[in-house]
Amino acid sequence: MIAIIDYDAGNIKSVEKAFQFLGEETVLSRDRDIILSADKVVLPGVGAFGDAMAKLKDYNLVNTIYDVVDKKTPFLGICLGLQLLFESSDESEGIPGLGILHGKISKIPDKAGFKIPHIGWNSLELADSGRLFEGIDNQSYVYFVHSYYLQATEQEIVKATTEYVAHIHASVEKDNVFACQFHPEKSGNVGLKILDNFRKL
Repeated sequence: MIAIIDYDAGNIKSVEKAFQFLGEETVLSRDRDIILSADKVVLPGVGAFGDAMAKLKDYNLVNTIYDVVDKKTPFLGICLGLQLLFESSDESEGIPGLGILHGKISKIPDKAGFKIPHIGWNSLELADSGRLFEGIDNQSYVYFVHSYYLQATEQEIVKATTEYVAHIHASVEKDNVFACQFHPEKSGNVGLKILDNFRKL
């Protein structure tokens, strides 16, 4: 069973439907016992960094997430869920993230001819044999919706990058923690393969 953390962030239902399409049993929950008993856990999300951290605290989910990671349960952050795993974000200065992974979330710089937020399909440059990308071709296209991007401190955890004004760390993996800035649940067959790889870990 995959537990999808419900903290009132957008896009949760789309993630649930994608896993159900793959035949996976899912539960939307903010209940600590249910989340800790799951085989795998997903932190999705669309929204603002500071608001999301406040919601995680309001629902007493911060320590639950730490405990999931400590248990070595496979954990996947998607979009805002990726950003929250890191230490800080330009979007909400002074508000610390979960700090499970090292790095910061920066605003995509303004540049003529490029729209912010970045909405649309970009190709991925794959690196270091990420387990989420097994069976996926380099330069495959996935769907992004974001105004802020990851700069990970540890280069070795970066498994996919893309270019949009900046050099964007699009996916990371460290031990049992995985995260994608893009939306696999909205990325067609490539995205479904990524989610299928996660559920089969």
